[in-house]
Amino acid sequence: MKIFITGNMGYVGPVVATHLREKYPEGVLIGCDTGFFAGCLIDPLVFPEVNLSQQILTDVRQLSQSEMTGVDAVVHLAAISNDPMGRSYETVTDQINYRTSVEIARKAKNAGVKHFVFASSCSVYGATGKGARREEDPLNPLTAYAKSKIAAEKSLKTLADDRFVVSCLRFATACGFSPRLRLDLVLNDFVACALATGKIEILSDGTPWRPLIDVKDMARAIGWAIERPAENGGAFLTVNIGSHQGNFQVREIAEIVRDQLPAVEVSVSKDAQPDNRSYKVDFSLFEQLAPDYQPQSSLPTSVRELVDGLTRGNFRDSDFRNSHFIRLNALRKLEANGSINSELIWQNS
Repeated sequence: MKIFITGNMGYVGPVVATHLREKYPEGVLIGCDTGFFAGCLIDPLVFPEVNLSQQILTDVRQLSQSEMTGVDAVVHLAAISNDPMGRSYETVTDQINYRTSVEIARKAKNAGVKHFVFASSCSVYGATGKGARREEDPLNPLTAYAKSKIAAEKSLKTLADDRFVVSCLRFATACGFSPRLRLDLVLNDFVACALATGKIEILSDGTPWRPLIDVKDMARAIGWAIERPAENGGAFLTVNIGSHQGNFQVREIAEIVRDQLPAVEVSVSKDAQPDNRSYKVDFSLFEQLAPDYQPQSSLPTSVRELVDGLTRGNFRDSDFRNSHFIRLNALRKLEANGSINSELIWQNS
């Protein structure tokens, strides 16, 4: 098995590489990343890319078809990966998340790749009211990030056939420990706040719904999609990835963190603004298609693993929201020092 992973040096990629190396001990795993977040390691002595057979350092916008020759499956993680970055780099978000994703899929198909796994997002549902969203329900994207994912899904559908199986995995909100950590995710932020300050301040009114999934369970779902036959869901499949038990209101997430760290104080910001991004998601289709690949990590388990990982890394930064563990900060720092330009392209030194 030869697998090509784009965006492998982000938050999800290291966990995916670890899982795939365990799944395919003799497999060829190739990573492709431009390296914006290579330094976002909680432990500088742990280098996740040791699980790869090869690391390509290049912008996915410049990826050639020849680099995917002989590849069995492409796992496409590379993206401008959240709403704050999407607001700051809206044009680039459309370019990378949508247009480049489709172009990579087209090159992969022409190179003879059999499976294309696209990391999409449940954020495409936006504000949904009370009902849990199914894949066929109307979409209500509220951000550039969500809109880019929908546009990519629609175009990828035109490329799929029995020889090129496309799986668009609409992941619940990621959480949990990764060697290349992000703290701009709701659960990870709450745990970091709890450890650094002894307090969790909810910046919304606490009522919005979020589906959560541990990054290890994301990796397991990707492992399933890499081998998914066209008869199981169709040559093109869009599927919500998570579990029914993973739908939480934001205040419930904070309370679960407090349950694991009883000395922590939880409060709602007095200046909290309503958060229109509220959605519950139905994961019945994933349960039906992949009964052996259902999420295994409970939210308390994810909290404990985050606490353990942050503690091992001697994390104590009460000002972490201004650190490189917030992905937008990492990009802004690179742009401010002239390493990249406003289109997120590396500048020659």
